[in-house]
Amino acid sequence: MKVEVDSAALAEAVAWTTRVIDARPSNPILAGVQLEAAEGALRFSAFNYEISARHHIEAGVDEAGTVLVLGKLLADITKSLPAEKTYLTADETTLTITSGKSTFTMQLMPNAEYPDLPHTPAKLGQVDAPTFIQAVSQACVAVSHEENRPVLTGVRMQFEGDKVTLSSTDRFRLSRTTFTWTPENANVNATTLVRGSLVRDIARSLDEHQNLTIDFDADNPSLLGFENAGRVSTSQLIDGEFPAVDRLFVDEYPTQAVIDKQALLSAIKRVALVAERNAPIRMVFSGQELTLSAGAVDEAQATETIDIDMDGEDITVAFNPAYLVEGLSAISEPFVRMKLTTAVKPVEFNGQQEADSDESMDYRYLLVPMRFNS
Repeated sequence: MKVEVDSAALAEAVAWTTRVIDARPSNPILAGVQLEAAEGALRFSAFNYEISARHHIEAGVDEAGTVLVLGKLLADITKSLPAEKTYLTADETTLTITSGKSTFTMQLMPNAEYPDLPHTPAKLGQVDAPTFIQAVSQACVAVSHEENRPVLTGVRMQFEGDKVTLSSTDRFRLSRTTFTWTPENANVNATTLVRGSLVRDIARSLDEHQNLTIDFDADNPSLLGFENAGRVSTSQLIDGEFPAVDRLFVDEYPTQAVIDKQALLSAIKRVALVAERNAPIRMVFSGQELTLSAGAVDEAQATETIDIDMDGEDITVAFNPAYLVEGLSAISEPFVRMKLTTAVKPVEFNGQQEADSDESMDYRYLLVPMRFNS
């Protein structure tokens, strides 16, 4: 193999591809990244048996060929290269990387032992990247970190016609977002469950100027694919049943309050300064005021009152302040509508554009109140 490439493009492609390589791979061969030079392109592949990544860049290919080298080391080398052009030359045992006056030599790994990457499923539909990025940031709010319950570490993706709904839950809260996309088949109806960490990673690395294509084959529903700007990822789906959370949403909330989102966030953060770890902050809704408080009688305490627009009976609830802040921060509108039933049942949070407008149902955040001492 003998190739000439742009140094910056090489570094970016290697960094993106090798991000799926585990720090301690289950099989040493999976520490490798595969480079294939052919027909004016240099292609990169990495795989960890669950997630695959493929990328390619333009290249001047003098000699075609395929090699396998340590991925993380190649990433470290390529991001430090000094010149605008890099030259890659491989013989039977080594890969030589030359850029400016710098030369690196890497030992080749046995390419024949590298596993075949999964085939990308059929195209399901596409969406503009900014829409997907925002949806993921909202949907992943409630992703659990309990690795012993894999279904809770996932995001359920429901594709129904031109609507896509993403949901996550950690049992204490539920985060759901809906967006419009362009399906390949207008009658599509499919549901998948994919790791939240992967979906976040995909969203972070998207080229916002190009659409994201989502790939899925309902006849072989074990794999989900993502394509954007020449980058292709596939992920094994989580095997398990997502909790039956739809029943948690109710049609009627007897108490509703509209609040300036930034004022509420700032008040929560201030009052929470005196709350001990895992201690709730209390929220008293009375008349047209919301009073937030935290702390114990014999310790530090804090209270703050903000104006609200409320309909319904007075009510007092308490929440984990971190869960409050995370859910509210995911709302893109300047106002938030809190919808309550009782002091112990889930509270729904929605954004709205104006103080007197209807709430948006594109993002719905449910949070279970904590019990508190009155």
